[in-house]
Amino acid sequence: ISLKWERADEHGWEPYGPAMSLTLSASLDESGQVISWNHDVWSYPHLGRPRSGDLLVAAWHRAEPLIKPRPSIRYTRHVGGWRNADPLYAFPERRVVAHFVPDSPLRTSALRTLGGYGNVFAIESFMDELAEAAGVDPVEFRLRHLDDPRAIAVIEAAAAKANWQPGGASPGAGRGRGFAFSQYKNIQCYTAIVVDISVDKATGAIKLERAVIAADAGQVVNPDGLSNQLEGGFVQGASWALYEGVHYEQKGITSLDWESYPILRFDNAPYLETVILNRPDQPFLGSGEATQGPTPAAIANALYAATGIRHRQMPFTRQPTS
Repeated sequence: ISLKWERADEHGWEPYGPAMSLTLSASLDESGQVISWNHDVWSYPHLGRPRSGDLLVAAWHRAEPLIKPRPSIRYTRHVGGWRNADPLYAFPERRVVAHFVPDSPLRTSALRTLGGYGNVFAIESFMDELAEAAGVDPVEFRLRHLDDPRAIAVIEAAAAKANWQPGGASPGAGRGRGFAFSQYKNIQCYTAIVVDISVDKATGAIKLERAVIAADAGQVVNPDGLSNQLEGGFVQGASWALYEGVHYEQKGITSLDWESYPILRFDNAPYLETVILNRPDQPFLGSGEATQGPTPAAIANALYAATGIRHRQMPFTRQPTS
């Protein structure tokens, strides 16, 4: 027996990436340093992976259905929503709260990075806003708030490779450059990304021109394999940020094909350059999900530089800027 699902079957019944809502606030002192940081994240569970029995969707539709279990936090802290919520920056005072929302209108499961995708997007977008409020270059602003030498080194490596120049064009110039940084899970691969984009002012179409990725994954065994992981993660994160959104109504999912659920295509894939900081004296660090978080933040920050518009919801939909 050969059973083949059609695209509408896949899109209509598969689990979806959990929605997240994040609220951040911070205070700056007279010198432009962050003196307090507040971060609240509300998230549906990220760990509804099919395992057995009542966790299989088919079991809920039998003649004698099994009851769908209500998600709980027994498997991991806040079922993935906490991931990367605590920023790596050395803020003197911080408050980070993860609010677990167990009941979702859709069946949710794990996208790569779990909550790291939404949390890093929010943190790194907000860091750019704070840098602007302080009147400090975004890269320099991050460096001022870090005391981890490896984090500092990876940021400096990305900035150097991209020839980052403080100042740049004023917001609204139609071309923009954005920066973002994270350490996945706060214990795995360090990653810094610079993205160059252009925006068609009439249509709002976003073109990814170039991306520079710098990473420290500890001792490197296979540089090509590591580069593939980092670059593939960037492409996936860019596709999420620019195109991918699930649409539904009371009767079910409406984004059932590649027209209603588009993904990144070759004609918008940027020129990618990767810098790897090999640390032969350090342990290996996981890198398979290192770039998905900072990628949308770097794109959002580049969009602000290009259009003067802050994007706080993904995917970033087209909107005319002229």
